[in-house]
Amino acid sequence: MSDYIVSARKYRPQNFKSVVGQRSLVQTLKNAIVGGKLAHAYLFCGPRGVGKTTCARIFAKTINCEHLTAEGEACDECESCRAFDEQRSYNVYELDAASNNSVDNIRELIDQVQVPPQTGRYKVFIIDEVHMLSTAAFNAFLKTLEEPPHHAIFVMCTTEKQKILPTILSRCQTYDFQRITIQDIADQLAYIAGQEGIETEPEALQFIARKADGGMRDALSVFDQIVSFTDGHVTRQATVDNLNILDYDIFFRMTEDALNGNIPAALMCLDGVIRRGFDAQTFIGGWASHLRDLMVAQDAATLTLIEAAPAVIDQYRQQAAKCAPAFLYRALAITSDCDFNYRNSRNKRLSVELAIVKVCQLLHPTQLPQQAQPAAAATPSANTAQPRPVAARPAAPQPPVTGSRPMPQPSPVPPQQRPMGAATPSANTPQQPQAAPRVMTRNSGVGLGPMFGARASATPAQNQAAQQMQEMNEPVEPDALRRVWKDFIAQNQTEKILISSMAEAIPQQVEGTTYISRVPGELQLKEIEQNSERIAQYLRRTLQNSHITVNYELLPEDERPKQAFSPREKMLEMIDENPAVDELIKTFKLEIG
Repeated sequence: MSDYIVSARKYRPQNFKSVVGQRSLVQTLKNAIVGGKLAHAYLFCGPRGVGKTTCARIFAKTINCEHLTAEGEACDECESCRAFDEQRSYNVYELDAASNNSVDNIRELIDQVQVPPQTGRYKVFIIDEVHMLSTAAFNAFLKTLEEPPHHAIFVMCTTEKQKILPTILSRCQTYDFQRITIQDIADQLAYIAGQEGIETEPEALQFIARKADGGMRDALSVFDQIVSFTDGHVTRQATVDNLNILDYDIFFRMTEDALNGNIPAALMCLDGVIRRGFDAQTFIGGWASHLRDLMVAQDAATLTLIEAAPAVIDQYRQQAAKCAPAFLYRALAITSDCDFNYRNSRNKRLSVELAIVKVCQLLHPTQLPQQAQPAAAATPSANTAQPRPVAARPAAPQPPVTGSRPMPQPSPVPPQQRPMGAATPSANTPQQPQAAPRVMTRNSGVGLGPMFGARASATPAQNQAAQQMQEMNEPVEPDALRRVWKDFIAQNQTEKILISSMAEAIPQQVEGTTYISRVPGELQLKEIEQNSERIAQYLRRTLQNSHITVNYELLPEDERPKQAFSPREKMLEMIDENPAVDELIKTFKLEIG
């Protein structure tokens, strides 16, 4: 039979200094031992594999050591230490509460408590998974735990502190064990690999440490598995293949594709990940974490927040230098929203692909291609709203939009106003001190058409229509725009929300062809904004003037008209308009609902 022992048992800490990742807690225990300030009951709680039971055993060994060192460590030479190492000590009693959780088991433990130690000063009772005890067992144990003999010390270990009765918690000193950091686990694995003569790559140990999720025992189990798979040569690629995890390189390559606006390459990268058996949510969550690491890598002060090998941190620093902070913030928002809404999506892969497209277009925006119009439709009718011409006016060039909301441009109107269309100064229009306002509509869509190389080009009919639109400069009478505004409302009676919002926001002339529309509410403003381009085209086409600009402004709350919603409010409004209604209510003794 083989004498092989797994690393989790072979390298289990035998003294406090070999405990990994619990420095402050271990120091507290050592100070209590050296100072002789021992409590009668301890509770060690924390995640699995972080050293709770190990520390309980080391604590039991140390307090009975006959030649304690100045640092609070056991000497490993006295009879008590040798008996403990050889597992023949009668001063340590261990109970697995997961399988011994009844009242009878606790009664046996209580009987053991009454027997004083034959050698040493203390008898230590370690109860593992103490939260598994039944309520009756807890109650039976309560009196002994509160007033034990002077030689008895209880150390209880649990992963679920919230399941323990408050009466038990109040009688114990509680020590919360932390998850072991990735770097501490990687350093311990490197030490064990050196002891065993195993060749390792630092990045491979980092992957194993990440997989362990803060538990040293899990990390050692995975390490043994990789060593068997690689026959003692633990490489990065072998670790990635064996653990079936996503490599850093995938996310570095995906981010490069996003920075270059290479949507096809990014989508093919996702396809390769899915073909390897990974879930799309695993990918989008990993990419969000990668973008977070890039964000903190932009500042040397936060670079320590990245838990990775030094070589990988250098990669993060180099790629972070290529990324603008605004790009990372918006990309993080997109990927995080996709990860959050993944479960509720019917077409999960499409939702992830759409998030990838949005991120790729943050620095390289594209527009939806215009549908080709027949030549006969070049001259629009008075009752049909035509799409905006593709050709841009040279007098008011449109800067590229880098997100779901375009950046505001200078405007002669107050900042809270929202311009609907751009205006080009003419000989008949007074010059404005600043550039004319551009179209400010919410652009929540993503241009999917030209992403594979096809570019949308204007047809001759569209170019001709755009040229005619630029040349239109007919004089506009003061009340003409208001009449056309109402005509638009009359022609779109099916759009109830839009026409009701427009009816409450009739534009007023500010100067020349610039008008202002005061909107009474946020919902009305949002509805008009969504149709602002269509309204602008109708006004300019009907009035034969391409310089008409309508700016929107949200009315202050104190100037907004009050509306009656409940039956009582409507009745009170009727009484204010006609006092006879009040007399009618009193005569017939009616009640207002």
